[in-house]
Amino acid sequence: MMNLICESKILDDYLLELKEVNFSNPIIKAKTDELFKSSQTEIEKVKIAYEFVRDEISHSWDIQSKRVTCDASEVLAYKEGICYAKSHLLASLLRSQGIPTGFCYQRLMLFDTPEKGYCIHALNAIFFKSLNKWIRLDGRGNKKGIDAQFSIEEEKLAFSINEELEEKDYPVIYAKPHPKTVAILEEHTDALEMYNHNLPDSL
Repeated sequence: MMNLICESKILDDYLLELKEVNFSNPIIKAKTDELFKSSQTEIEKVKIAYEFVRDEISHSWDIQSKRVTCDASEVLAYKEGICYAKSHLLASLLRSQGIPTGFCYQRLMLFDTPEKGYCIHALNAIFFKSLNKWIRLDGRGNKKGIDAQFSIEEEKLAFSINEELEEKDYPVIYAKPHPKTVAILEEHTDALEMYNHNLPDSL
């Protein structure tokens, strides 16, 4: 487990509503009413939200969709997005419940060899008050070779880092989505072309 570093020392910064994390939007509110009950524990709520985003929101590349989504409400409405967009939705669902949620990043090979380039991958870190610790969860969506799971004991992320191949885990938990990742979503209209050629390769 890597040593995570909070960008902000103020926990409430990880609860803020943002353009991309727009949990007051009616579509998000309707979904939170459906997913969450007051009787649920914090851990139950996180597991429910995480598994919903991981399993019910398709990763654009996996379904070969050209649609680019960014804001959480849009991701939910179309039920698709790349990892950046999916991280916005998970943060939105959890922040709506008063559960601090931040954004974390990894530098990964885009495909299977360094020659094919690198990309920045997004996931979330959630602060569990009941455990007094941050835990990273990756809602990109599972498929053959990817098996991310909800776990509060040890991380079970979508990707393990191979430092020898210049992959890296960034230790910072950001309070807002990284500007580089938001800019990419806002600048492109074809998700497949964006994914293939235009994802940032470093923060």
